[in-house]
Order: sequence, then C-alpha cells, then structure tokens
Amino acid sequence: MLRGRARLPLLAEIAGPAPGSAAWSLRRGDFERLGEALPQLDGHRVVLVTGEGGAPAVAAVGLAAAASASGRRTVLVDCGLAQPRLAAQIGLAAVPGLHEYLRWEAEPADVLQPIVLAGPAAAGLADPLVCVSAGRPASKPETLLGLQSFSHMVGKLRQAYELVILLAPPVLGEPGPCLAVAAQADAVVAGLREGEAKGGEGRELRTAVRRLPPPAIGSVALMGAALVQRS
Repeated sequence: MLRGRARLPLLAEIAGPAPGSAAWSLRRGDFERLGEALPQLDGHRVVLVTGEGGAPAVAAVGLAAAASASGRRTVLVDCGLAQPRLAAQIGLAAVPGLHEYLRWEAEPADVLQPIVLAGPAAAGLADPLVCVSAGRPASKPETLLGLQSFSHMVGKLRQAYELVILLAPPVLGEPGPCLAVAAQADAVVAGLREGEAKGGEGRELRTAVRRLPPPAIGSVALMGAALVQRS
C-alpha cells in the first residue's frame, strides 16, 4: 500500500539547463514539455514546488517561466530562507528578499524583481515573470514562515497574480519550514532527479511529498547528467 501511495504522476521529463547556463535557459524541448504540463496546474492559484538537491529549483523556475510565457501573470518566490537558491540560479539581487520583508525591513515593491523572458516562446508576452529572492540566510526559518506576515504576503500575491509558485525548503532536510510553506499552498509539485522519479531510490522523498497537506499534482523529473546540482 505504501508503494502505491508513494507514486506521483509524471508531469514532464526535462533535461534541465546545459552546464554553466542559467536555470531558466532551458532547452526548447524542455520548455515545450513544461508548457504541456501547465493544464495540470489549472484551478490551483498557489503551487508549492519541493524535493531535495538542485532539482526543485530548476523545476520551479521552468514551470514559472513556461506559465509566464503562456500569458499567465506569474510570480516565483524562494522560500528557502536557510539556504537561498533562486538569486544565484537566475541572477537576481540576493537582498532585499522574503527574509527582509518578513522582518518589516523591506516593502513589497522592494522585493519584487521582474525578469523579461527571451526567445520565440515569449514573443507575445505581455507581463514579465516576477521573482522574489529569499534574502539573507535565516537561522530560524520555520519561525519566520509561520508569521502572519508570510500568510498575508501569499494572500496578496494570490490576489495579484494568476499563478504563485513557492519554491519551498527541502521536504526531508527541512520538514518544519517546508510544512509552514505548504500551509499556504493549494497544491504540490515535486522536483525530482531521474532516479528519484520512480523506484526505491526516491520512495521516501515521494512519500514525504504526498504527506504534505495540499494535494500532490505530480512531479517534474530532471533527466541525465545535464542536471546541475546547486545548493
């Protein structure tokens, strides 16, 4: 029974960014497959992406970029306060970010960073993809993510954007902070390495994703050696 519960529908298999490229500079085929997965997100305004290692960040950026290119007003928020990832992945300003906002050290306009997508898929794009970096590392992320100011921020983003993607802390490595973020989400997507997508290697990880309060839509699997692991 546990084996069946641990399975997650596969939304897309992608090769991931080429070595040395930015996470959102995905191959054309990857971008198309992520776009085909977007209907699975319909009806879910706030989607959490989690997992372990570098896969969740690539999956979250890819889904956000594909959604933005399709015409959805999209915002991507790095909730990894202990180990920020988004700024380094796609070249954002590291601060101010979510950490500073939650401590009342920054206003909303200070932390929203627009990114203009390039390439044929973004030719008709009306609005940029908006990102929020995690800010400076925090020693007590679970406490910060449990504040009313975090739920208030997510609520405001829910009203302002058609899709909010929350890049959550690792579901196994930081279960408390991940659960705090999950409390604000409508659904969960797992970002997995190829070996974690099926079989015994990723069973514990997939089970942990399924146990989060929001329903698990499925997974985005990064295939082969093209995945760049970044902390």
